[in-house]
Amino acid sequence: MPVASYRYSFFLLMLLGSGACSTDKQEPEHVENAVAPTNALQELTPYFNAQWAMDKFWEDSLAEVATYAAEQTVGAATQQFDCTLLTVKEEFSMQYNVRAADYKRKDLYPVMKVNQIYSLPTTPLPQHCLTSLFFRRDQPVPLYKLTASAQDWNGVTFKAITDDGLQYVESYSSCQSQPGSGQRQLRRDVLFEEALPYTLRSLRFERKPAFGATVRAAQAPDACLPPVYYTAQIRVADGLVADTAEPAWRVAVVLADRKENVYWFAKKYPNLLLRQTTWDGRRMTLKEVKRTAYEG
Repeated sequence: MPVASYRYSFFLLMLLGSGACSTDKQEPEHVENAVAPTNALQELTPYFNAQWAMDKFWEDSLAEVATYAAEQTVGAATQQFDCTLLTVKEEFSMQYNVRAADYKRKDLYPVMKVNQIYSLPTTPLPQHCLTSLFFRRDQPVPLYKLTASAQDWNGVTFKAITDDGLQYVESYSSCQSQPGSGQRQLRRDVLFEEALPYTLRSLRFERKPAFGATVRAAQAPDACLPPVYYTAQIRVADGLVADTAEPAWRVAVVLADRKENVYWFAKKYPNLLLRQTTWDGRRMTLKEVKRTAYEG
């Protein structure tokens, strides 16, 4: 299969994502240059624990490094590779909106960073992908910042999403003439599909909530497509014993008809993602997790 065709059809993101292609036959809401109120996210507050990342577990200067066996079926072929999720607490500088080099600064505030790292076994050369998601430590639901890049033999594609207080602003630079480089506004009242493996960890699982939310469809790091939004339904249940190696919560995210992603999170804190399947045939299963000194 040609490299471009494979890249277009596949996106791990959690990995996270599903619905990364613009050729989706469903008709989810498609909005560009839209400014929306944040009331919808505020209404989700009862279903999530805002203090989830405030636990002392994250204050040991170590990073959680979870490696997953991932695969994607494309036509008759199954591509297999490893995906690593790194989760760690950082101190951001308010002036620069990045990790501070000087911890004596007066404008520091804590964030949680999640790096999603993987290489796709494309030919003739692999494609290397990195997506970094940031959340204010006491706000696990709304995305605070996202950067993503993809490198392959065509060049480098880069994207950044920031919150200006009214809407998200996405800046992108593609190595292809279409779409090239540009900027667009995104709705601010949504969950991001790429972020669900982190955000859903903070659910109040024991209450087994069921609720609706707008989800922006994930995009591959090398895609700079207009946003696609789903009116999703999210439901928590006990996982089956046979589904995971340890007791787990099963979280089903129904994006649209016949489009369901399922995430299994450990019942024990910090509610690690154990397994994931997506409607378009992507799968991830935890291989190992370790905590390692973070010197990034």
